[in-house]
Amino acid sequence: MPQPIRSVAVFCGSRHGTDPAHAAAAAELGHAIASAGLALVYGGGGVGLMGQVAEAAIAAGGHVHGIIPEFLTRIERVYPAVAELEVTSSMHSRKTRMYEMSDAFIALSGGLGTMDELMEVLTWRQLHLHDKPIIVLDIAGWARPFLALVEHMIEAGFVAPDGRDLFAVAPDVPAAMALLQQSPTSEVSAPAERL
Repeated sequence: MPQPIRSVAVFCGSRHGTDPAHAAAAAELGHAIASAGLALVYGGGGVGLMGQVAEAAIAAGGHVHGIIPEFLTRIERVYPAVAELEVTSSMHSRKTRMYEMSDAFIALSGGLGTMDELMEVLTWRQLHLHDKPIIVLDIAGWARPFLALVEHMIEAGFVAPDGRDLFAVAPDVPAAMALLQQSPTSEVSAPAERL
């Protein structure tokens, strides 16, 4: 039975990127999540887009749950105003806790760590370990190379064509929030067999 969406994990960069559109989208997304009455689950840092999304959610009165590995507390500066901050022993345990605490996932702009988090929840969904919505937010064309790679893997026979159904793509924050509302109780059908 699908679970109601009460919390959303946002995967995003610990840097701002070169295009100011990314930081603007991070702030807009944090505000939108809080305004929708959803809890934000994120990587716990106070830098880059992570800091932006958390700051905006808190400013809008939202509940924010940060999850950060202990060694990163010395690198990424923990955001001090989060309601709950969980310090884990490793990157692996951080990703596990983010998964456990979240009913849906949004991948915002970021680097290798963001892609790692996105690929893990996509793989788990492909393997039928969950059926939580996954949204890729394509700000300023950030996700286009990833989307092209997925298409390439499908054409090369390494991913089934219905691998496209593992995630949705949104061009902006309002579209991402609309996608969440379209699956208000995670009303996304179970993925077809892909193995």
